Amino acid sequence: MFATRLFPVLLAPILAYSQTTTSLIVCVPGQCLQGTSNVTIGARLNTPTGAMPVHLLPGQYTDQTSPQYLHDVLTNPSVSIAASVGFVNSTKLPLNLQLQNGFSIYEGPLYSSQAAFTGLPEASVVNASVPLNAKALAISNNLVATITAGSNKRITLWEPVPDISQLPASVAGALSLNNLESVACSPACSNAGLCTVAGKCLCAAGFAGASCEQCQPGFFGPKCQPCPSNCDTCDQGISGTGRCLKPTIPNKPSTCNCVNGVCGANGQCECTTGFETGADGVACGKCASGFFRSSTGDCKVCGLGCNQCEDTTGTCTSCRPGFTQDGSDKSICNAPAQVRSNGQVCPAGSFGNGADCGVCNSACDSCTGPSANDCSSCARGTIFLNGVCVTPNSDGVCEGSNRIADNVKKVCDSCGAKCTSCRIPNFSQASIISARQCTGCIAGFFLNNGECVETCPDGTFVGSDLKTCQACDSSCRTCSDSATSCLTCANNQLAASGRCVATCPAGTFQSSSASSCTTCHPDCASCSGGEFNQCTACPADRPVLLNGRCLPTCTKTQFFDAASGTCLACDSSCSSCFGPGPANCAACSSATQVLRQGSCVAANCAGSANVIPGLGVCLSELVVVASSGEQPIAGIDTPTKKSKGKLEWWQILLMALGCAFILLVIILLLRRRQKKKRAEKTRMFGEGVKKSGGWRWRMVRFGEKLFGHKRSVRADYEGGLGGGVTSRIQGTGKKIVVVPYGEEGRPYSLRLNELREAEEAGHLPCLPT
Repeated sequence: MFATRLFPVLLAPILAYSQTTTSLIVCVPGQCLQGTSNVTIGARLNTPTGAMPVHLLPGQYTDQTSPQYLHDVLTNPSVSIAASVGFVNSTKLPLNLQLQNGFSIYEGPLYSSQAAFTGLPEASVVNASVPLNAKALAISNNLVATITAGSNKRITLWEPVPDISQLPASVAGALSLNNLESVACSPACSNAGLCTVAGKCLCAAGFAGASCEQCQPGFFGPKCQPCPSNCDTCDQGISGTGRCLKPTIPNKPSTCNCVNGVCGANGQCECTTGFETGADGVACGKCASGFFRSSTGDCKVCGLGCNQCEDTTGTCTSCRPGFTQDGSDKSICNAPAQVRSNGQVCPAGSFGNGADCGVCNSACDSCTGPSANDCSSCARGTIFLNGVCVTPNSDGVCEGSNRIADNVKKVCDSCGAKCTSCRIPNFSQASIISARQCTGCIAGFFLNNGECVETCPDGTFVGSDLKTCQACDSSCRTCSDSATSCLTCANNQLAASGRCVATCPAGTFQSSSASSCTTCHPDCASCSGGEFNQCTACPADRPVLLNGRCLPTCTKTQFFDAASGTCLACDSSCSSCFGPGPANCAACSSATQVLRQGSCVAANCAGSANVIPGLGVCLSELVVVASSGEQPIAGIDTPTKKSKGKLEWWQILLMALGCAFILLVIILLLRRRQKKKRAEKTRMFGEGVKKSGGWRWRMVRFGEKLFGHKRSVRADYEGGLGGGVTSRIQGTGKKIVVVPYGEEGRPYSLRLNELREAEEAGHLPCLPT
């Protein structure tokens, strides 16, 4: 358990980490002090030869952490780290220097001198208490430690304690660690569970359930002990007593794949009378030839003269050779009539022997031949057994067998499926088979009032011989293990731990059957039911009663008030506390206060030092600052210069892809603009061609003749053809556009078609001038 694994580590000689007073630089994120210190918590940076060592206190460090000197050390690839116990040796930035999941103790105050650490245990603590020989304590986030102060004051510790001597007077005295676990589990673990940082309850051996609130099958009691080794079924469960309800039976038929028989030392099954191995391979699971399965599951012998018969009814399906089925009783077969060769009937007690009649054997009442094996019915006082007439003894047991005499059927029948032997008390020729009583049973069945039963009835229990049911004491209605170990009681009393009482004792509750007292869950001192959330009062190690649960602690900002039995809020100055008022703080809620004798007072840190988050102490308290005559380290007070880091390869790739995309968009937009301009020119050209007809065109043609223009030129007074040469008509001052009539005499309509085809092909030819 936890006590044997964790506590010896704390008590052994502390070899984990030790540091003597030396000159160094002590840093937290954002501030460093140069001086001497023997602080242990955190990690030592091994700087290059000749440089002053740097001690890092817990915190988050990055490549931008100030001051500049600390930044230079952290980013120096030649620097290595030597972490204190409980911290990880890592120089990779960002560096989250935090105590691992566990608990540290320090030989000196203010986290100084020798240190020891233990991680979160692997099992819950059970009644463990080990002294803490330390002057400072540290606990990782989201863990809680249960500690005994002085002789019997139980406290909970949530945060580091830089100096035990500054704790409240109410917790003065030697400290002993009782338990350490995470607070990440919801709902909280039971007393047998240990909460891990992953929020799962780790159960002790024998326990089960999400909160370790139950026993595994086959375990019982508040410690979930295994049931007795010689017991198949015990009073199991966390409220069980462990009493054996069904003992282990050696050589049970099931151990050799047998149903109705006895397993021998060689593993072979010896069947009870009337059974044999069936086609399915199950030993003693089928009725043998000459027997039929009765409604009670026994194999009973077929009727007189019958070789085979039907199950349940016993109706004969195959008679002995020469025998015929009886007309009124279908379960028997009648012997053939005994006659001489001339057909004359032989007298009773004789058989036909050719021309004569022979006398039957003296054992026979009737026969088919001279021998004792030829009997068809037996003489008075004898019973038929496998073709032979035998005499039953005074118990009705047939001679030379374990069968019982049936005076009605006149045959020796089986004792039953689970009986290995039987008898009929005071047997006579007038006895009937229903008076049969078993005298022995196959393994796993118990003899009770002449019957073989699988479970002893109420008022009896399995005897020490594991073969018989014995009577309980008169005070018990039911019992187990012994006659006086009552499970339920007579006379309206209640069974409690095997005794009969009038009322249930403390720590128990009346069962739903109102016949016994059941032990409460071990988390509870008293209860209304057997579950771990049905507590009505709590034990000292789990004093907090909340919604039917008994919990070990209040929340971090509360303390347990024994007088009221409830959790009360801490004073506002406390982030956690041990009691009421401002003088019972365990740690301070303000970042500018420190703990002094249980009260939170102004820190008044020296110089520009601050209270270190999570440690509750000024940086200046941990370092004796160097005298003014000592040369200060360069950059120790200088903020880190913010530098732009080099771009990562993926950042460069994204920028390149972005630029390429923008360039592609610009090219597409330009091409679209040029396409629109070409389409506009085509439209204007087409409109000019359309204007070549009508009266204006005839005027142009008239002008050509009047002024002597060449026939290959047309003039458009409107200037709407576009692309031509602009000139004025002499004497008028009017502007005209001279456009070629056609290239080598081709009309403009052909030229326009070519222009449209060129536009569709993606390029526009120049218009001739």
